[in-house]
Amino acid sequence: MRLLNFNVEAQCTPSRAAILTGRYAIRTGNASIPIETPVYGLTQWEYTLAEMLSDVGYTTGMFGKWHLGHTEGRYPTDQGFDEWYGIPNSSDESAWPDDTRYLPDSHPFAHAEYLMEGREGGQPENVRVYNTEERILIDRELTDRAIDFMQRQAAAGDPFFLYVPYTQTHMPVIPHPEFKGSTGNGDFADVIAQIDAYVGELLDEVDRLGLRDDTIFIFSSDNGPDPTPTNQSFAGPWSGSYFTGKEGSLRVPFIVRWSGQIPAGIVSNQIVHEMDLFPTIARITGGKVPDDRIIDGVDKLGFFLGEQEASNRESVIVYVGSEIYGIKWRNYKMMSKEIDAGFADPTRTYGVPLIYDLHTDPKEETPLHSKWYYNGWVRWPAGDLLVQHVASLQAEPPIRPGMPDPYLPTKR
Repeated sequence: MRLLNFNVEAQCTPSRAAILTGRYAIRTGNASIPIETPVYGLTQWEYTLAEMLSDVGYTTGMFGKWHLGHTEGRYPTDQGFDEWYGIPNSSDESAWPDDTRYLPDSHPFAHAEYLMEGREGGQPENVRVYNTEERILIDRELTDRAIDFMQRQAAAGDPFFLYVPYTQTHMPVIPHPEFKGSTGNGDFADVIAQIDAYVGELLDEVDRLGLRDDTIFIFSSDNGPDPTPTNQSFAGPWSGSYFTGKEGSLRVPFIVRWSGQIPAGIVSNQIVHEMDLFPTIARITGGKVPDDRIIDGVDKLGFFLGEQEASNRESVIVYVGSEIYGIKWRNYKMMSKEIDAGFADPTRTYGVPLIYDLHTDPKEETPLHSKWYYNGWVRWPAGDLLVQHVASLQAEPPIRPGMPDPYLPTKR
């Protein structure tokens, strides 16, 4: 099943928080990538997808980029994963050790990033410096380790949850030597071919182990394309890049396979958000959805199984960082702010919200405000949903960025 309107947050850290908690990232204190907060990420109070699946008997493994905390108590193995191998933050840091101007002793958090390995109950350890050479090779190693994990769990007869957040296509975009020049269309195309091949290996291994009918396999991404040369890519019919509220930022590829359960070949433009995976997977596995906090995800099992055409979600609040930029409602989009082009340009605030019809104007080029007297009615249903969301933030105040553990929520 392929979704054409699968929505994520506008940046990588909030997307990872949302998919693992079933909550808008603003609620968990992870609405933006960490810039000036040494202690960041998910508090231990949050209940992650890995913790939920672990509680119902799944062995959990993660191989790849985390970016939800790099201090004691904030690693994947503190948040429900039995084992982890990968990087705590982001691949742009791989360039630091190779820079002649790099000053490793300038600040405690300006140290070189390391490839790390850890197991539940212990402190992850540094394996080796994550430099440009390792950046080129890491996704090959992540694939090999993911395959080994599946083989071990299959041999033991244990159900498993495997999370493989590859480091590509994040800057710097450099293909593995095996794929360098393979497409004749530059490094970005080579990296896409590389990811495609690695994902194919994972699918083939699921089949080889005889687990195809018992395995839900999901492929997606955390945000839209990078706008910076030479890492920029293509968002198809949509405009914008990550760090914006445009569709090119919010819509990402999504394919799910569950043989014999999810009808093959289905393509849908229904609105789905990454947060919806949490309650959907909980229902499938018998896991618990917490009732002591707001869960923004919506159970999509009936939609995925083809029992209904509607996805049970009509709207998505558009965040860029901790600011609300607008709202998507059905095929309309009402925006009060936008970043002109790329994350480096200033934000524009509109005195009158701009309304777009994404069916007839998928690139958001012609706002309907020129015919406000025809389309102004959209502000009422869309606005009511926005008001309800803001009220929920008042009823359950968001966790502040940089909040240390232990954390207990403010009583309502």
